[in-house]
Amino acid sequence: MPAQHQADRKLLLSHPAHFLSLGFGSGLAPKAPGTFGSLAAIPFYLLLSLWLSPMQIALLALPLFLLGIWACDKTGKALGVSDHGAIVWDEIVAMLPLLAMAGTAPLALAAAFALFRLFDISKPWPISWFDARIKGGFGVMLDDALAALPAAGLLYLILPWLG
Repeated sequence: MPAQHQADRKLLLSHPAHFLSLGFGSGLAPKAPGTFGSLAAIPFYLLLSLWLSPMQIALLALPLFLLGIWACDKTGKALGVSDHGAIVWDEIVAMLPLLAMAGTAPLALAAAFALFRLFDISKPWPISWFDARIKGGFGVMLDDALAALPAAGLLYLILPWLG
């Protein structure tokens, strides 16, 4: 097994895969990098919304998921840890369909963020089952995509009350 290395600015800028998988730098946060990666998804979504419809952004998550398999795998190998905490592209991509559901209302965006973090951190079954068994870039991306599903269900139920 390769030695574990530090995620830092040098790694971030050394390859496009690292820039993506480290969430444009948000994954370098010293504490709670997954939370910072999830937060980075919001301005990324708002930027995309200048050119794309919510449906197009949600669908864009599919090729970004595939890109993430490669990028997260490459960065995991460089760091010596398959699912290093600094790898947050999985959070960003999983958040995009939720943010597309939420639109641009601040309270709805906050709810999408909170619900995703709830399921991403707690990893209830079957998310925890997949997280424990599937490794590499696909495993990194998969558990967050799965965490977005129950978050989307709850978001759908509460959106009418969020404005």
